[in-house]
Amino acid sequence: MIKIPLPEIKDKIIGSGKITPVELEGRIKIKINELSGLISEEGAAYIIANELGVSILPQEEKLKIKEIYAGMKNIGTSGRVIRKFEVREFTKDNKVGKVCSLIIGDETGTVRLVLWNNQVDTIVDLNEGDVITVKNIYARDNNGNKEIHLGKEGELAITPGENIPRIKESNSFERKPINDLNGGEESVELMGTVVQVFDPRFFEDKQNKGQSYVMNLILDDGTGTIRTVFWKNQINHLLGKSDVDMISYKDNLSSFEDVKTDLLGEQLKLKGRVKKNDMFNRLEFHVQISEKADPQEEIARMEGK
Repeated sequence: MIKIPLPEIKDKIIGSGKITPVELEGRIKIKINELSGLISEEGAAYIIANELGVSILPQEEKLKIKEIYAGMKNIGTSGRVIRKFEVREFTKDNKVGKVCSLIIGDETGTVRLVLWNNQVDTIVDLNEGDVITVKNIYARDNNGNKEIHLGKEGELAITPGENIPRIKESNSFERKPINDLNGGEESVELMGTVVQVFDPRFFEDKQNKGQSYVMNLILDDGTGTIRTVFWKNQINHLLGKSDVDMISYKDNLSSFEDVKTDLLGEQLKLKGRVKKNDMFNRLEFHVQISEKADPQEEIARMEGK
């Protein structure tokens, strides 16, 4: 199922010029009542778009990054490589595999591209700043974050002739103080100090048929604190640990204490999205990219204000 955020569905319908925002809100409510509340607001918006003859999904095979939604298959895109992560090895069914990811961007946004096993070999000579084109990719949701993967017939090529603006990753994320966060913000950058570290929690990843894990930190930037959520890939990058290293802590969490102690007091620059955890009535920051803060960069940032 292709997941398109409700605000984007509404924008496409209103952008057609066939209905005003006020009329659309009214028709959505009427449609939900007609169906006795058995349909979501998103479902009602889809029906109205169909009634008005408005196409919600892009029809081209090659899409801008903003036009890619989780659930899409056999599509393509082009982007400039903003970040290239280290290759990670893992063991699955007694076989050693490898995975690597890139952050690519165009003028509409950024997305993580994941490559597996032999696909990793195709980017050995790829550098940050290069422009690539990928074909036969599929998009999926990873803990609320959109990412794209090469399919079995996927292709990746360096295409320097593509007219992709040179995007700096930092331009895609807005630095905000913690006390200004309300929940729902996308593409936010935080910089603060780790003041508390929780044990990782392990669970069965049914989609990828293996073990996965999540870890929380409390970040303090002087204006407030927030619980930050690190999922598997982000944990591996932050700690410099492989999957095998992390799984070894599952039955011996006491051995993770030194890792927690080393993290306390670290200054981190985190990029991701803010979500409201209704169960605990608190804001949480779901990390997409993490790195240790560069003191000189932060000083230059302050002097530039």
